[in-house]
Amino acid sequence: MRILVTGNMGYVGPVVVRHLRAALPGAVIEGYDTGYFGPCLTGTDVLPECLLDEQHFGDVRSFDGTLLAGTDAVVHLAAISNDPISNAFERVTYDINHVATVNLARMARAAGVGAFVFASSCSMYGASDNQPCTERSMLQPLTPYAKSKVLAERDLQGHAAPEFRVTSLRFATACGMSPRLRLDLVLNDFLACAVAGQTITVLSDGTPWRPLIDVADMARAVEWAIQRGPEGDENGFLAVNVGTDNWNFQVKDLAAAVAARVDGGRFSINDAAPPDRRSYRVDFGLFRRLASGHQPVAELGDSIIRLRDGLQAMSFSDRSFRDSGLMRINHLNRLREKGMLDQDLRWTRRMAA
Repeated sequence: MRILVTGNMGYVGPVVVRHLRAALPGAVIEGYDTGYFGPCLTGTDVLPECLLDEQHFGDVRSFDGTLLAGTDAVVHLAAISNDPISNAFERVTYDINHVATVNLARMARAAGVGAFVFASSCSMYGASDNQPCTERSMLQPLTPYAKSKVLAERDLQGHAAPEFRVTSLRFATACGMSPRLRLDLVLNDFLACAVAGQTITVLSDGTPWRPLIDVADMARAVEWAIQRGPEGDENGFLAVNVGTDNWNFQVKDLAAAVAARVDGGRFSINDAAPPDRRSYRVDFGLFRRLASGHQPVAELGDSIIRLRDGLQAMSFSDRSFRDSGLMRINHLNRLREKGMLDQDLRWTRRMAA
């Protein structure tokens, strides 16, 4: 089996590649990435790409379809990956997350690829009532990032076929340790605050709901999607919430869980904050039924401890980490300030002095 993983040099990609290498030892695994976050290594002495058979560099907006020859599965992680970046680069977000995604799927089907795995997001539910969202719930995306995922999923459905299985994995909010750690995720942010000796500050009133998933369990879901059969899909297309029901948390409870596992940990809640519209719980029953052998296995406490230990092993103590390159938008902005990226987030090929 030959697998191409796009966006393999981000936060999720190295963990996915590591898992696929262990789970599918006979597979040929290749990566494709533009390299924005290649230097953002954390807690590792080994370049994660050493596990690949080959690394390709390129912008997914200008993907060379000849790279798909002989490929059996595409795992499409490449994307503008969060709300701050999508708000700052809205048009670029739609170009990468929507247009380039659909173009890649079209090329993959034409090349005879059998499986296309799309990393989507539960953020497309946006704001919901007290009922957990199922795959049939109304989509109410609130940000360009979430809207781009909705558009991509809509158009991917038109390219699916029994011989070209498209799986849209609507992931819960990622968390956990990675060789390219991000701290612009709610649980990771709380851990960084606590390990650095700061009070965990919950900027909302703490009541919004978020579903979470450890990045290692995201990788297990990707493995399933590559090999899944036709059960549950419609003419080759399947959209499925990926996570587990007992990982739906209110933000205040996440802060408390982190504080309890870090020496001296403490948190505060802004009771006077206006309500946060981004609040949703998610029903993962379909994923539980279809992927019984690839269910999340991490416990919240274990994920917190692994991330805590990973940060401490890095001697992490940066109280100003929100201004650091561990926040993805900061890293991109610094590349732009150095003239290395243009306004469309394309490489200028100018090396900084």
